[in-house]
Amino acid sequence: MSVLALAVESFPMNERDLDAVAALEASLQAFPWSRGNFADSLAGGHSVWVLRRGGELLGFSVVMQVIDEAHLLNIGVAARHQGCGHGARLLSQAMECAKLVGATKLFLEVRPSNERAVELYRHFGFRQIGRRKAYYPATDGREDALVFDKELA
Repeated sequence: MSVLALAVESFPMNERDLDAVAALEASLQAFPWSRGNFADSLAGGHSVWVLRRGGELLGFSVVMQVIDEAHLLNIGVAARHQGCGHGARLLSQAMECAKLVGATKLFLEVRPSNERAVELYRHFGFRQIGRRKAYYPATDGREDALVFDKELA
C-alpha cells in the first residue's frame, strides 16, 4: 500500500509520542519547546493531539482549558507536510475539542513573522485583539506576539 493511500488520523498524544513530537518541534522552531514542556502538558491534563499517517508523525497540537476559555499553546506540522491542510485539521480539532468541554472562546499568540500561521488563523475567523511586546525569543533579541481570539459558541 502506498503512503498516499494511508489515512491521516488524529490520536491523543501519549508518553510514547514525546520524543518524536519534541524532535518535530525542534525541526520547526529556533526556540522550541522541550520534551519536558510537552510532558508537562500531558501531565497537566491539557488537550494534546498528534496527527499521523501510518507511523509517520505529521503534526501536533496542545490546548489548555481554563473554565470556559481555551488557549492554543502550541501547534506544528512537519515542514514537508505544510500546505496540505494538516494545520487546518489540527486547528479545527482543537476548536471542536475545546467546545466539547465547555470553552466558548479560544485564544492564541503567534509571531508576526509566521505569516502562514497568521493567515491560517484569520481564515478560521480569529481576530487580533492585542500585541504582546517582546514576547518571543528571537535570534536578534525578542519578537512581539500577536494575540488572537475566536468565539467558539
